[in-house]
Amino acid sequence: MIPVMRPLLGDEEAEAVAEVVRSGWVAQGPRVAAFEAAFAESVGAAHGVATSSCTTALHLALHLLGIGVGDEVVVPSFSFIATANAVRYTGASPVFADVDPVTGNLTGATVAPVLTDRTRAVILVHQAGVPADVADVRAACGAIPIVEDAACAAGSRAHGRPVGAGALMAAWSFHPRKLLTTGEGGMITTDDAESAVRLRRLREHGMSMSAADRHRSGGNAVEDYAETGFNYRMTDIQAALGEVQLRRLPGIVARRRELAAAYREMLDGLDVRCVDDPPHGEGNVQSFWVLLGDDAAPRDGVLAALAEQGVSARRGIMAAHLEPAYAGHDVSLPVTEHLTRRSLILPLHHELTTAEQEQVVGALTAALRAPAVVSS
Repeated sequence: MIPVMRPLLGDEEAEAVAEVVRSGWVAQGPRVAAFEAAFAESVGAAHGVATSSCTTALHLALHLLGIGVGDEVVVPSFSFIATANAVRYTGASPVFADVDPVTGNLTGATVAPVLTDRTRAVILVHQAGVPADVADVRAACGAIPIVEDAACAAGSRAHGRPVGAGALMAAWSFHPRKLLTTGEGGMITTDDAESAVRLRRLREHGMSMSAADRHRSGGNAVEDYAETGFNYRMTDIQAALGEVQLRRLPGIVARRRELAAAYREMLDGLDVRCVDDPPHGEGNVQSFWVLLGDDAAPRDGVLAALAEQGVSARRGIMAAHLEPAYAGHDVSLPVTEHLTRRSLILPLHHELTTAEQEQVVGALTAALRAPAVVSS
């Protein structure tokens, strides 16, 4: 079976992890600090705050903004459910906005209609690594803060800069489905030093000093807890893996863009539209998703046919408002619903061969021409 995604891991990652294990310090410590600094520099931010996941990074960002019960946060439904869930963790209400039919991202035009006097923030997702137009959304939001959900966007660029550069706060994921992985893990990047200090405190139970700093003091320092915090830490084991992966990232992005270009050429003439770069930037092709034409076979039938031919494809990006957890959100999101029901994700990973791409395209061509047997 040709997998949808396979992380690029090798001997260098294994040795980096082994080095941490041999050191005896495997919790959050010096390797986390080094990874934070390196990752922040790579995206053009002044500070990085490592976390246990992108979901916890989003939660911390919203918590830092003081968002809580009675507040509203605008989010795309066209995103992994964690985006909306992070809003619920604060007690606030997610308000779903529709997305652009080409990029799958929020725009100023889709956000503006759902802003109210209770809107306290907008979470702007760079979906599947396709860079959103932050300036366009910011113009619609005025003074309302924007938190960038850059979970999929490490290595993507917008307006000539890395995604995340200049962000109030951007949240990142290092899950194995992402280009840069630490197994599990996340990061918040920001240019604000005070925010970074408080975020580091909040991720570690609200302690006034980190466990690593307390250890270095010889046990003589006594911490205090000025506010309720969380246990959202990354380990040095994960960070060591992340440092190696970060060095690999430019090559990974270049290879994925090369594979995506080959897919577009191979798929030319089929009744599908391939994800592509927006005019204002270049994506990292975290997922290569295609939108089936209106006359193409149903999506679920296509997925089943691909599986029969040894191709492990996936449904397209989910729509959170259609999930049982968000039942009762009576919203009209026609673009989101069309995209989620008619899109699928094709295999794309660093070691994908030309022969495997040809197998994928051949299986997709046959599936699109097959009689409809499963309704999408």
